[in-house]
Amino acid sequence: MFEGSFLGDGAKLADTDKLECGICWSVYDPAEGDEHWGIPPGTPFSRLPEHWRCPTCDAPQHKFMVLKDD
Repeated sequence: MFEGSFLGDGAKLADTDKLECGICWSVYDPAEGDEHWGIPPGTPFSRLPEHWRCPTCDAPQHKFMVLKDD
């Protein structure tokens, strides 16, 4: 398990939280959405469809970690 992992509990995520793939380090930014999967800007990570995976390496959602604001 990684530090910052949300472990699939979307209730712990703010709508604006950015998450980073623990495999390839790609970042999901809700403000940008995900063009590859047809996810519109403004879609929080917690509201991504179950079939959504990392657009870069195909990792499942539970491999993503919350990026903390410094």
